[in-house]
Amino acid sequence: MSADTSISLWDRSSAEPTHSEPLQQDARVDVAIVGGGYTGLSTALHGALKGLSCHVLEAEEIGHGGSGRNVGLVNAGLWLPPQEVEHLLGQRHGAALVRELGDMPDYVFSLIEQYQIRCEATRAGTIHAAHAPSGLRDLEARAAAWQARGAPVRLLSAAETAEKTGTGKFHGGLLDARAGTINPMGYARGLARAARAAGAEISTGTKVLSLKKDGDSWKVETKRGVITAGQVVLATNAYSTGLWPGLEQSFTPIQFFQLATAPLGEEAQAILPEGQGLWDTGKIMFSLRRDQAGRLIIGSMGSVVGGTTGLSRRWAERKLRRLYPALGPLSFEDAWHGQIAFTPDHLFRIHRLDDGLYTPVGYNGRGITTGTLFGRALAELFSGAPEESLPLPITDLVPDRGRALKAPLYRTAFLAKQTAESLL
Repeated sequence: MSADTSISLWDRSSAEPTHSEPLQQDARVDVAIVGGGYTGLSTALHGALKGLSCHVLEAEEIGHGGSGRNVGLVNAGLWLPPQEVEHLLGQRHGAALVRELGDMPDYVFSLIEQYQIRCEATRAGTIHAAHAPSGLRDLEARAAAWQARGAPVRLLSAAETAEKTGTGKFHGGLLDARAGTINPMGYARGLARAARAAGAEISTGTKVLSLKKDGDSWKVETKRGVITAGQVVLATNAYSTGLWPGLEQSFTPIQFFQLATAPLGEEAQAILPEGQGLWDTGKIMFSLRRDQAGRLIIGSMGSVVGGTTGLSRRWAERKLRRLYPALGPLSFEDAWHGQIAFTPDHLFRIHRLDDGLYTPVGYNGRGITTGTLFGRALAELFSGAPEESLPLPITDLVPDRGRALKAPLYRTAFLAKQTAESLL
């Protein structure tokens, strides 16, 4: 199933209303934002709250890309453990970023509360589950590192993990009380509603064709008109294409697919009974959560193959059967995949591509908190804050030189894993 046509479940299950129109005429604004996902919408919301005129230009619909296809885990921190972030960025920048990202779930849930965003927000934490003894050793090290920094994380025994997940297949887990789960499309739509209410403009169905410097301003050209802006944000992350030379070569794209069962009712009550979301320590990880309708939403790295009737469906059914043998017959309502931007060191970047042109990129699967944070930070920058106040230093655009080799290798490995596990 194509990534461009595979988010109907999230469209149906999100109660958050959304409505916007294509660009109708030329306009002049303080900030033009390309991309209607978390980063772009957060920039628009926070910029409008600071009195900036902001206009979001989205080629498809709100949340169409990685935001609406997100797993829905509102996690603190990065893909890397905190000590590695501090090593890579230096103690001052790294420690500050670790603290800021540790606080971001609180901020995301505060926005949800403030703007009454209907996105099934559940603040019960998340569980990083050990798939093997080696995974448990990794979690022990992560727990020690986070606890040394005062984070409310707790290492779970195998028995405690079984109690909280409903399966005895894991060797232990790391429970992060800062985290939680959301309906990702609902959050994106709620940010859009809040941004419009604050005064931002949003145009969907409006693809940006080119960016041209015009003195101190930028001309953002679309088929429907031209936006003139003092500042531009390329908020396209893993969906960056050829709009700016070299941007899409700066990361390796990978897919993450998900399938949703039909609502299970009472049968699902013993699965993640406290409402946590879960992902495991496997190199090719899988994720699991239960939504408020009682669906199980399970996913892993790779693309959907065969929709709800083919290979991916067989993988999902057999994975769930191994975890929860008592489950009755399973039917699946939908399947979809989205794209993640992976960087060689698993750290994201903020690039100043030219004067007044910025792009954050390389979220490495942590888009909910990171996109919200970067949007807020860029709005503060455009309101007069110095670049030094950004969550991490500005860096030059550098190609991921292994991209051409890694992308097909990842696809092959993910497909092989999906195929093998569908046969077990």
